[in-house]
Amino acid sequence: MDDLNGHIQDEEFYHTKNYEDFTTIDWIQDSIIERNRRIRANQEADLHRRGPRGEVTAAWLWSKLRHVLHAGQSWFVVTLVGIGIGVNAALISVITEWLSDLKMGYCSDGWWLNQQFCCWEVEGDEDNPCDSWHPWSTVTAARWLIYVLFASMFSFGAAHLVRSLAKYAAGSGISEIKCILAGFIMKGFLGLVTLLIKSLTLPLVIASGLSVGKEGPSVHVACCIGNVMASLSSRFSRSEGKKREILTAASAAGVAVAFGSPIGGVLFSIEEMSHTFSIKTMWRSFFCALVATVTLSAMNPFRTGKLVLFQVTYDRDWHFFEIIFFVILGIFGGLYGAFMVKFNLQVAAFRRKHLASHGVAEAVTLATLTAMVGYFNRFLRVDMTEMMAILFRECESGGDYDNLCKSAFQWPMVNSLLLATAIRIGFVVISYGAKVPAGIFVPSMAIGATFGRMVGIMVKAMYQAYPTSGIFAFCQPDVPCITPGTYAFLGAAAALSGVMRITVTVVVIMFELTGALTYILPTMIVLLVTKAVGDFLNVRGIADEMIRFNGFPFLEKEDHAFNASVSRVMTTDLHTLSVSGLTVADLERILVDTKVQGYPIVSSASARTLVGYIGRPELRYVIDKAQQMRRVSLQTPCSFAAERNAEGQLDTLGITSAPAIGLDEDSAEEIIHSTASDHVLNLWPWVNQTPITVSPQLPLEITMQMFKRLGPRVILVEDRGTLVGLVTVKDVLRFMMTEKQESESWDDRGGIDAVLEEVWAWIMQVEETIVSWCQRIIRIFRR
Repeated sequence: MDDLNGHIQDEEFYHTKNYEDFTTIDWIQDSIIERNRRIRANQEADLHRRGPRGEVTAAWLWSKLRHVLHAGQSWFVVTLVGIGIGVNAALISVITEWLSDLKMGYCSDGWWLNQQFCCWEVEGDEDNPCDSWHPWSTVTAARWLIYVLFASMFSFGAAHLVRSLAKYAAGSGISEIKCILAGFIMKGFLGLVTLLIKSLTLPLVIASGLSVGKEGPSVHVACCIGNVMASLSSRFSRSEGKKREILTAASAAGVAVAFGSPIGGVLFSIEEMSHTFSIKTMWRSFFCALVATVTLSAMNPFRTGKLVLFQVTYDRDWHFFEIIFFVILGIFGGLYGAFMVKFNLQVAAFRRKHLASHGVAEAVTLATLTAMVGYFNRFLRVDMTEMMAILFRECESGGDYDNLCKSAFQWPMVNSLLLATAIRIGFVVISYGAKVPAGIFVPSMAIGATFGRMVGIMVKAMYQAYPTSGIFAFCQPDVPCITPGTYAFLGAAAALSGVMRITVTVVVIMFELTGALTYILPTMIVLLVTKAVGDFLNVRGIADEMIRFNGFPFLEKEDHAFNASVSRVMTTDLHTLSVSGLTVADLERILVDTKVQGYPIVSSASARTLVGYIGRPELRYVIDKAQQMRRVSLQTPCSFAAERNAEGQLDTLGITSAPAIGLDEDSAEEIIHSTASDHVLNLWPWVNQTPITVSPQLPLEITMQMFKRLGPRVILVEDRGTLVGLVTVKDVLRFMMTEKQESESWDDRGGIDAVLEEVWAWIMQVEETIVSWCQRIIRIFRR
């Protein structure tokens, strides 16, 4: 019975101690609690030794078994997370393909079969793939209308479910997960309801034809699975820091199943997602990504032996003269990324200001417009992943889709690809950020693929028109010289890198997609050019920009130079507690009147000599627990002064302690019972007696490094032992916005007229760049 009561009280402590919503983790405090748990576990293990003569006892065997189970618990949880992510990804892929084909027709052999499986190993054309596949109508206008109606219904269902049941299921989720991994608390964002609704609505959104992708939301879904699995384990559920190790591994697995790239997923979690990354977390991420990929491969959703629909293999070499055109693709990727980030934020500001309560109508309107326009373009009508699979293929390997590889149709095909690129860019700008699950990975890759294939066809046409030109001297006469599919592949990599501002990850992902070692160097060249263009234009990734747009407390990895001290940033209006002289009633009043997350403790209100710091949850818990135990009254005095024994050391009451003690539920009740009485309520065991402090003259850049590397929730500022202020991450971000003149709201940047002006300026810049490069190429041929 005592054990049951102790367990209930432990659970009460956990829920009381839990971080509040939209706050940040104190990583130092969390680490101290974990340290105390490990010490107590070791002390408990020492109690169960062998017998007097070294014989094996039941207690010793049980302690060893518990140690083994505890050590393997994390790997067991990671394995379950990987399996869950793989199964979820396979189901989403199958349902998405079926819904996408449902807009065009149905299979008479089975309503559950999409076009690929309905016409398995049957030759046919685009309009009549096989006898078992029946289009909804033979009349073009009717097929167009049915196509649009299905798109509208799918988008309505997805948007309505998101608005009604899980608001956090909207969007990509990459920005929020980056903040969560950095210590931000968003309750419900990774919950079970969000997982179910996003998994259900994601196929609907992709099938509706909206210019959004499922790869970004796949990371969110994977982290939801990781959070649900971690919550079932006591080791991870009681520690926010430990839970984020599982979330980091889950994010890697999410990218791994999205692209069939386990190593790329691990690199993505290092380069883009995680703020700090340890070797242990890397191994867990790799193992989780591997398990998820193996699970997806075992389920084989496409029945092709490939992990993603657009996975290809290149066995043809490239030529050094093609570097000129690879550079063009890199420039396009950098310009596209800058354009997308800039104008999507304009659209996001407009959406926040005017469409906040019209999410369903907006999604339906966008899907309807996309379907109405896209139906008449061969590259916009099909699913984006299927379209990339078509554009990536070599013409000699069955890649001639709708006369894509025939020279007689090359210029109409160029016009169609250019139109598809321009239209999709416009739709991605206005669709990304709608109130439905929406990613930007695949839409960006699709844009780069259409542009790259267009460039490849043009280069191939040049070779066919001028085969004896000096630039084509290395081409063998009987072997195809130009492979347009590789240009589509490199263009997709450039566009993805340009909008996300990641490089190494994209190289590895594209390599794992193709398995072609020969194209690693071209991919690196293209991405380095893309990065150089983005750096020249001072563009950050769209995930980082959305973090700034939403005002999340997140410090970037890059270093800054402000030439300012902490005194310019710190908060001076503080709510402090005196080390003595307060009663329980005084503390209750302070807790009600203030909303801060912690209180500095000073020697007195006048002297303000810093003594320590106590968090609001700890203070609230101790008072409530002491009152439940009937150990105190409202008039009981409170003391924050540390008690020392005869040797001058802190009296730890037999509990593992530290200067900045972080006590958890295992020892809380014992300390309260030992220290609380009608005479005084001792709160010193919950006081951080060595909080992180800095001088007012310390450069702000050093303080930012302390926040990034140590992860405290608050840093106190003291001058010669006297408390003068405190600094939080929000204070630093507020200063950065004002100091760099970025405090201007995205809502106040000139409205639609300014947007049109900027669009026109960008069009003129791109036109000038293209004309300049064309003139250079013509001069090269004339030589």
